[in-house]
Amino acid sequence: MSAEGRGTAVWPGIAPALLVCAAAPAFFVLQIAWLGWLLLALGIGTAWLSERGKAVDDQIVSMGARRETARQIGIRRQPSLTRDLSLIAIGLLIVSVIPLAAELDNLAMLRFTLALGGAVVVPYIVSRYLFRDRAIGFPWRAHRRWGRLQWGWLVAVLVLGWLILPFYFITSGVYQNWPVVDSPELIARLFVGVGAVGIWDELFFICTVFALLRRHFPDAVANVLQAIVFVSFLWELGYRAWGPVLTIPFALLQGFIFVRTHSLAYVVTVHLLFDAVVFGVLVHAHNPGLLPIFLV
Repeated sequence: MSAEGRGTAVWPGIAPALLVCAAAPAFFVLQIAWLGWLLLALGIGTAWLSERGKAVDDQIVSMGARRETARQIGIRRQPSLTRDLSLIAIGLLIVSVIPLAAELDNLAMLRFTLALGGAVVVPYIVSRYLFRDRAIGFPWRAHRRWGRLQWGWLVAVLVLGWLILPFYFITSGVYQNWPVVDSPELIARLFVGVGAVGIWDELFFICTVFALLRRHFPDAVANVLQAIVFVSFLWELGYRAWGPVLTIPFALLQGFIFVRTHSLAYVVTVHLLFDAVVFGVLVHAHNPGLLPIFLV
């Protein structure tokens, strides 16, 4: 869909998209499962009603020198708001079946792996093999090198995280939402868990939710919608108190950076650098003096 087309289609489609995205705070902030189910059903149902009866012609993809003798090699499906919102709903439903409180035992880590992995893999499979529209992709690298601005932002992420995150975690007490890590094994498990969830964040919130919404709305609108989902997940994960003051700008910036770079590798690098500071702060907060590199 062209930029002009998306711009004119914002208001007819915004209500069902808002309903689906609002299911995230219902699941992860309010933790009222039935309300999340209701919002998903209303959002997808409203999208279906708005699209019902509209003629949407799929594009036949052919290969050959002449049209009359060209060989059909596939069909490019036009974006459907109903299909795309249902993919987001599938991911949210899968994540919502597990508690997101940070735990480091074997069962908890297996639970996170299956649920978070399923929330990425299942919508991808449904999109590609059931809907056959390839709406979800994971563009690992852009075909250009990172410039000075991009390298500079990586440094800025480390500096800003070092300045802000210790103050947030320690003065608000939210570091206690993560388990005590007082042994080398637990510290290693925390390192793996923080990094794995950080990578998953970009696979789901940016490459799945944001990418699907961008097919129907301008980038700024889609970015705000994905941020609702992103920040809600982080809230249940432990970023509470005044955490949204940090997580909302972070979610919006990640969407903006992805639009500018078209590189999953870059947004993952940004996130992992941020999470490296988070990991250090959590270790420091639970073990004062172990990592005396922070001001707080």
